[in-house]
Amino acid sequence: MKIVVIGASGDVGRFVVEELARDGKHDIIRVGRTQGDYQVDIASDESVDALFKKIGRIDAIIVAAGNVILAPIAEMTTANFHKGLQDKLLSQVRVALVGQHYLNDRGSITLTSGIAVDEPIAQGSNAATSNAGIEGFVRAAACDFSRGIRINAVSPTMLTESMDRFGPFFPGNESVSGARVAMAYRRSVEGVLTGRVYRVGH
Repeated sequence: MKIVVIGASGDVGRFVVEELARDGKHDIIRVGRTQGDYQVDIASDESVDALFKKIGRIDAIIVAAGNVILAPIAEMTTANFHKGLQDKLLSQVRVALVGQHYLNDRGSITLTSGIAVDEPIAQGSNAATSNAGIEGFVRAAACDFSRGIRINAVSPTMLTESMDRFGPFFPGNESVSGARVAMAYRRSVEGVLTGRVYRVGH
């Protein structure tokens, strides 16, 4: 398969690339904001459309990119909340809406949510909202896609490799390895299910 991985050099994306490239079955196209085979700003319709026009027809899209705003609710502004929604939720939706037109029949889209939707954390209102929106979009969009196109999401808990940065936000939570999380993306891409949220570690 010809697979586009957006966020390929990030915490999750690098493990996804490693997992999918391991057996040599796939042609992996690495995409990032500033690194990779191609660059894209997923907050821009024009940038996303230009990306897929350059790459051409593909079999799968994975989005492992997007940041949320972590801040106490008393200090959260509507502008910051919107920024987080734009960067995590709406950017992933944008990739799905634009990218569907470049997918071959029976292609797939895999988005990324996260544990904060199920296990809220301090300063995590924006994260929970963004993740819930992604999961709702996946479930509903799966009913509408034609040509056998599938869409799923992976919802990982905190990665072991990211504990130094995010550990304080998840007191008492067990982490999971990036390699384990990456297997859920393989399941989404190579499997047959659609409209599913694959939870890893929660």
